[in-house]
Amino acid sequence: MALTLIGRSSSHFTRMARIFAHELGVELEMRVLTDIGSMEEADYGGNPGMKVPALLLEDGPLFGSLPICRELARRSTRPLKIVWPEDLTEPLLANAQEITTEAMATQVLVIKSRLSRLEPKIPLRAKAEASLRQSVGWLDARLPRILERLPPRDRSFLEVGLFCLGTHLDFRETMPLADAPRLQAFCASFGERASAAQTPYAFDRSQDR
Repeated sequence: MALTLIGRSSSHFTRMARIFAHELGVELEMRVLTDIGSMEEADYGGNPGMKVPALLLEDGPLFGSLPICRELARRSTRPLKIVWPEDLTEPLLANAQEITTEAMATQVLVIKSRLSRLEPKIPLRAKAEASLRQSVGWLDARLPRILERLPPRDRSFLEVGLFCLGTHLDFRETMPLADAPRLQAFCASFGERASAAQTPYAFDRSQDR
């Protein structure tokens, strides 16, 4: 039976889980969270933080991209070598993983700040935007070395995160991906994978734009 994933087609955290499911050959049915403003935990699979994604399992829900991707790997019958965050012991790689994850979260804050029409000079928005620009710049400047230093693998959690971050910047028009040409080229290459082509970003409702 297919597992149920609660998420949004416009979410980069949700897309990470969907890409891993495709790569690992694990069937998912997606339950779209149509109202991101909902205050009901049940709408988020019981997550008290009211965030997506959530994976509904036989013994209870699982919250967050990384735990979900690990569970999908456990259930897969494909013998793929996956490099997880704990495998990145070299400072460059560990920092790349941390900055990628933080940049994804920061982008959400930037989007919310803009939708709330906070003035650009308000410290919360100004710092978030600066943090995102600097984080993407850091990743872009070091990307060739990062990819070169990754251990032998079929797939890595970091690479999927980089792809989802880069394409989400473009999808939500948060910052020009052309400002990060190495990341842009990486996203174009990764985007040729079937798992990427089958999980495009989309707005589940027209009013979400």
